[in-house]
Amino acid sequence: MVPIGNIGYVTDRYRESQPRTFSAQPPMSVQPPRERILAAADDLFRRIGIRGVGVEAIAEAAGTNKMTLYRHFQSKDELVAEWVRGIIAGKERIWDELEAAHPNDPVAQLVEWSRRTAAAFAQMEERGSPILNSLAELPEPDHPARRVIDEHRLHEHKKILKLCRQAEFRDPELAADEFYFLLEGAKSCVQCIGLKRVGQHLMRLVDTIVAERKDGVKRRPAERVRP
Repeated sequence: MVPIGNIGYVTDRYRESQPRTFSAQPPMSVQPPRERILAAADDLFRRIGIRGVGVEAIAEAAGTNKMTLYRHFQSKDELVAEWVRGIIAGKERIWDELEAAHPNDPVAQLVEWSRRTAAAFAQMEERGSPILNSLAELPEPDHPARRVIDEHRLHEHKKILKLCRQAEFRDPELAADEFYFLLEGAKSCVQCIGLKRVGQHLMRLVDTIVAERKDGVKRRPAERVRP
């Protein structure tokens, strides 16, 4: 595989026209170089795209140089992969929060996960999902960032399936697929259908899945006594 290294460029005029503040991060001057590089990469990858930014532009935005960047990341591919890991770590923390907020209540965890995902669509309406955008920009199946994403999606689907089984859905495999199809598909539709409509319809569909699950649980004792 040919490294994507310095594919693309950013003009000086474009760089000068863009803000360089990162509201979720401490001031650049007090961050270690590695964190500054990741913060700069996060801003540029989201605004311009992975392939539209070279390592020189990232180093400049981070207030450092290419030598320092390569000291922390062997290649741009590895930098992209670490950036993706940071996004996924945030998603994993949400599951921990849901489990703490709704212990022993898998249905509540699934519903709240769906609502949080719908609430996050506001950020996707303008630029799309960073994960989906990354998949579109990185078609190579052996790219390190793509492997990280694929592993995350498998892990997340297993988590949903586990919760559907704990919730005693009538068909947990089908229910897990429905949840995952809905959430992943909704992310792709935000820009074309609109945030409000997608969010409202998503939660109506989630409520339908949960209602069918409850109906199935109520009917189960009667079904057992049939000859």
